[in-house]
Amino acid sequence: MEEAALGWLLSSYGFTRYKGKATDGAHLKAPKGIDAARLEAIAAGEFLTRDLINTPASDMGPDELEQAARDLAATHGATLHVTEGDDLLTQNFPLIHAVGRAATRVPRLIDMTWGTDGPQVTLVGKGVCFDTGGLNLKPGASMGLMKKDMGGAATVLGLAHMIMATGSTLRLRVLIPAVENAVAGNAFRPGDILTARNGLTVEVNNTDAEGRLVLADALALADETPPDLMICMATLTGAARVAVGPDLAPFYTDDDALAMALAQAGKRVRDPLWRMPLHRPYDAMIEPGIADLDNAPSGGFAGSITAALFLDRFVRDTPLFAHFDIYGWNPTAAPARPKGGVGMAARAIFDALPKVLA
Repeated sequence: MEEAALGWLLSSYGFTRYKGKATDGAHLKAPKGIDAARLEAIAAGEFLTRDLINTPASDMGPDELEQAARDLAATHGATLHVTEGDDLLTQNFPLIHAVGRAATRVPRLIDMTWGTDGPQVTLVGKGVCFDTGGLNLKPGASMGLMKKDMGGAATVLGLAHMIMATGSTLRLRVLIPAVENAVAGNAFRPGDILTARNGLTVEVNNTDAEGRLVLADALALADETPPDLMICMATLTGAARVAVGPDLAPFYTDDDALAMALAQAGKRVRDPLWRMPLHRPYDAMIEPGIADLDNAPSGGFAGSITAALFLDRFVRDTPLFAHFDIYGWNPTAAPARPKGGVGMAARAIFDALPKVLA
């Protein structure tokens, strides 16, 4: 019964911001025996994610993404701190600054915390509000959906709402590097070597592989005070979409118990996930020789795996870590999943948390 009620709620979504007055749809009286408040929190979190992804970059840049986080923090009594512009350099977030410095809307790191009791959970979401590809400019056909390149940030904000609205007993931290990857005279270049927050050097072989750069600084920060569980969400690679299509959320973790809990939760709540291999022999592909890491290995092999291996270098002390390489978009409408932005894996993670943190 709960599954049917949630399906009904999710089916009621419509993105009407740029249309005429929205019509009020049908209302469902909650069936007896279900936790209506919990279902409403899940649906509201998913709707937040969809709204953020569907909003075009003209109205959803780093400023607006920060405001969405501020609104969420205010709703739930969370604390929010933002480091932006050149303060990113003084506070040692050089990769976030490098990727976002060419845009007129300044880059920033959004840091939200909530809760005082229970295990620590940190959610890290890629917030590239528009991705031109930088100096390695994308072709027009590849740029059309790049408003959704902040889908990881949108998804962790939706998941954060689910956690806070249901009063989960845990300490939550949400980190979002919010940038726009733009083209200007001060843009970072192919061939540049950048030093990340944790001291690792990165050779930039493609400015269109910027997501892993901004995530690296955020992950390194999170790992300095290791949580019990860290989740990374990002619309990171086209290779993941090619591998599993738009419906499945591929994820990477070294921990078999965590992988099993996530996969089982995905089946239980019909939010399908698929575990991918962190194949360590491919580490050689991300080691260019001139620097510690290569942000875009040549050859075109195993693009999603090498991206996950890259991110893994910035998480050393956290005991449980999973990275999700999501698509964040429904190319065609399906029941309870209209065409457009979608939160992938959030409901599965939310369902799995009690078991994972027990």
